[in-house]
Amino acid sequence: MEISGAAAGEASLLTEKYTVQGVQVTGTVKDASNGEPLPGVTVLVENSTTGTATGADGTFRLQATSSDVTLVFSFVGYVTQKVPLQNRSVVNVSLKLDTRALDEVVVVGYGTQKKSDLTGSVSSVSADEINQYPALSATEALQGRSAGVSITSSNGAPGASPRIRVRGGTSINASSDPLYVVDGFAGATPPPPGDIASIEILKDASATAIYGSRGANGVVLITTKRGKSGKTRVELQTSYSTQEVGKRMDVLNASQFAEMMNEVYKEERYPNPASYGEGTDWQDEIFRTGNLQNYQVSASGGSEKLNFYTSVNYFGQDGIVINSDYKRYSGLANLDFGISERIRAGVKLLATRSIRNGVRTQETSGGANGAGVIGSALRFNPILGIYDDQGKFTRADVGDPIDNPYAVATQRQNERVVDMLQSNLFVDVNILEGLDFRTTLGVQTNNGRTGSFIPTTLNEGANTGGTGSISADKNTNIINENYFSFNRTLNDIHTVGLVAGYSYQSYRGEDWDAENRGFISDSFSFWNLDGGSTYQNPSSGMTEWQMSSFYGRANYNFKERYLLTFTGRYDGSSRFGANNKWAFFPSAALAWNVKEEPFLESALAWTSNLKLRGSYGVTGNTEIGSYQSLARFSPTFTIIGGVPVNAVRPTEVQNPDLSWESTQQTNFGVDLGLFNSRVSLTADYYYKKTVDLLYRMPLPPYSGYTSTLQNIGSLENKGWEFGLNTVNVDGAAFQWNTDFNITFNRNKILSLPAGEIIESGVPSHLLNRQSHILTEGQPVGMFYGYIFDGVYQQGDDISAEKGKAPGDAKYRDITGVDENNNLTGVPDGVVTTADRTIIGNPHPDYIFGFNNDFKYKNFDLSVFFQGSVGNDMLNLTRMEMEWMSGKGNASTAALDRWTPTNTDTNVPRASINNSNAVSSRWVEDGSYVRLKNVVLGYNLPSALTEKFFVSNLRLYVSAQNIVTFTDYTGYDPEVSYIDSNRNIGLDYGSYPNVKSYTAGLNITF
Repeated sequence: MEISGAAAGEASLLTEKYTVQGVQVTGTVKDASNGEPLPGVTVLVENSTTGTATGADGTFRLQATSSDVTLVFSFVGYVTQKVPLQNRSVVNVSLKLDTRALDEVVVVGYGTQKKSDLTGSVSSVSADEINQYPALSATEALQGRSAGVSITSSNGAPGASPRIRVRGGTSINASSDPLYVVDGFAGATPPPPGDIASIEILKDASATAIYGSRGANGVVLITTKRGKSGKTRVELQTSYSTQEVGKRMDVLNASQFAEMMNEVYKEERYPNPASYGEGTDWQDEIFRTGNLQNYQVSASGGSEKLNFYTSVNYFGQDGIVINSDYKRYSGLANLDFGISERIRAGVKLLATRSIRNGVRTQETSGGANGAGVIGSALRFNPILGIYDDQGKFTRADVGDPIDNPYAVATQRQNERVVDMLQSNLFVDVNILEGLDFRTTLGVQTNNGRTGSFIPTTLNEGANTGGTGSISADKNTNIINENYFSFNRTLNDIHTVGLVAGYSYQSYRGEDWDAENRGFISDSFSFWNLDGGSTYQNPSSGMTEWQMSSFYGRANYNFKERYLLTFTGRYDGSSRFGANNKWAFFPSAALAWNVKEEPFLESALAWTSNLKLRGSYGVTGNTEIGSYQSLARFSPTFTIIGGVPVNAVRPTEVQNPDLSWESTQQTNFGVDLGLFNSRVSLTADYYYKKTVDLLYRMPLPPYSGYTSTLQNIGSLENKGWEFGLNTVNVDGAAFQWNTDFNITFNRNKILSLPAGEIIESGVPSHLLNRQSHILTEGQPVGMFYGYIFDGVYQQGDDISAEKGKAPGDAKYRDITGVDENNNLTGVPDGVVTTADRTIIGNPHPDYIFGFNNDFKYKNFDLSVFFQGSVGNDMLNLTRMEMEWMSGKGNASTAALDRWTPTNTDTNVPRASINNSNAVSSRWVEDGSYVRLKNVVLGYNLPSALTEKFFVSNLRLYVSAQNIVTFTDYTGYDPEVSYIDSNRNIGLDYGSYPNVKSYTAGLNITF
């Protein structure tokens, strides 16, 4: 018979009636989601000490004292069930996953902790959330999933990596990327998302100080899947996606382009413009429907002595731009085995090969060498076709640097191949009850090769007779960890946890490259460098660094009420000056489990959890590169007696006092659970102050050097972050859960040596290319330029503005300068560089993620929104498309350009003398709300799948990035031309992000 409802704990219960007379009860416990047996489930007779656990096959045998007792089935991560025996001798139970309970134990640095015992700020993301859609990396799948974590894409090209920031950028020169720790291996490359069991993001100093000098930017802990005791489980995951560009830019057609060019040059370059018609839409020629394929097969299982997990994965993406693609092949093996009752060991091997064929985007362009493929498609002459009458690629007019977009995409070779091998060995020794020792050895090697060939069909290649280059790089990262851990509870009152250890890590990188020019034919490639005639100077290099560390953590828990954590790490790094090789990074944290107070039990009956947290600590940042503190020299040559002679020249001044960037962080938080944890809220306030900022300061020419790296200033990040989870409906047939997180971060520079530093973020061939400013009292990297004030009209007094005419862009005069070159704050009637000011803020007011999961019987639906609000973008793509100076096409905004008969406009005239400046005209609101992911899935009934020896079969369809609500006029408000804290928010011909539509199938045997 079948029993359901409260007695079954929301799961099915199959029983056989049988009269029990104080004898044995048997049965099997299975996973309700896939029908797999569950080993290790605790089976207890309620209110007694009688109990047992299920074996490897999920079966149990229990001696019941009475026929009317209640059996309690419990297992970590599953809903506990209480089942009245009622004269039965066979009880078969299916336990349902409890997503709230899955988060009860989280991974922290060098161990695990119950979530209720945490004193720090830690976010957890499950494997189910990571694998909702086929992402290239786990980082990409994290977007919008965790409060305090910002993830943006520099571009949407196949194989591109997103940028991640935890509670804001902490540096202006060093890296602000978090530290990745994979299965205890600090700095290791994460595996494919399908091999990840969980991700924890450590955010405050209490959580990150155990990683000391590398914890300032947050720490991402990744745990890979491992085998469990039980029968072998084989899983197949497959998906296929189609992808398309999310938006097209509106540009002039051939007739409109011809009319504009005639106006620019003040002559009939293109007689009868209307005769040219629509012409070529170059976006149609370079964009295509891309595809993405992801296939993974894994097998796992084991026994009491040996557990294993293995997988192979293929990820392939053909980009939305022709001739751009990425492929990755990977294999993972995790093996755990017991040597004795007290010793257990394990080994992990991860191997990947990635192959990326990239197209040149605007990111690497220069004026004389033409634009990248996106910029070319937007600005190349629409009158021309792909080929001319002789079957050759068409070229723009003389003096126009823009290449044929189709040729840019198809003719330039750009291949990057990387082979990675990662191994990790561990041995666990249980010395005494509660005292354990672990030693690990991790090794990762990367072997990369990059090849490039630029033919003469492109401007850049025509200037050199064709250019071929090839480079190779190799690096090895080795880490050894040795630590003791102790955990003991005394009299159910005092719980003590201790960790103490030593770590050593070393890195060595090598690189080589060669280049040749003047090839006799474009049929050559980077594999035929001997076909050129003008070898360039080859180069090679080697980099090494080492780090030694001592670390420890002490946790104290009094009656589950009062929690204390003290952490410290003493790091020594070869990267820093002789006077600052070592530093200590401490933290302390306190938490109060208010819910556990007996005197508040009745007052807090409406809560299931209430915990207050506070922490303070200091962490560091070592990511500055090697040898930065040393005097350095570079090879060169000089002329002596008319003869070239090899020589060396000094390039870097020694700085023995070069030190770590240090981040002091304070955190206050509250964890609240209501209505039996159907509502869970986490709120944190944080304040991060980074001191001793590393920045390359310019030196006077007479010094013989250009700059030196120094510790020069400070900045802060502060903000609020909130995470809310609600179980809206939890019925037997229908469930509905909601997750929402939001983060408010404010960034500000506190001190700089000269008060401000003006930065260049604009490519060199654009005029007035300084675009950002670092200044005290303002966020890092504010947009810097002129205030656009419309266009000059007939009758305006422009006598002071040399070269200006009616229809030219007008900028606001805000200040003059005195005889000492100090700003007066009073307009002087002339617009000069002194009139530049802050024109925009690239930092958002807040970011958020909003997810709803629905389940109805065997159907599931997930709808996920993600967004950023309040940030500005500097649209340099639009800046070029509205230049109208005779070099390239323009956007349809040019149709409203100023002419003597169209003066009521803010779009300047078309003129060969146009000079574009970074100004507020190009600053746009970059806020957006995006429907990031929608997934609809169906699990076939087990009664059907079991006939084919399948324990679970799931079909799903999904869509990513299908709707974006924004006022931004570019391709995508999320992309950024430069991945730098100082120059964020630039859009300049970046490869657009894509819309994806996916169908997938998961089968478990």
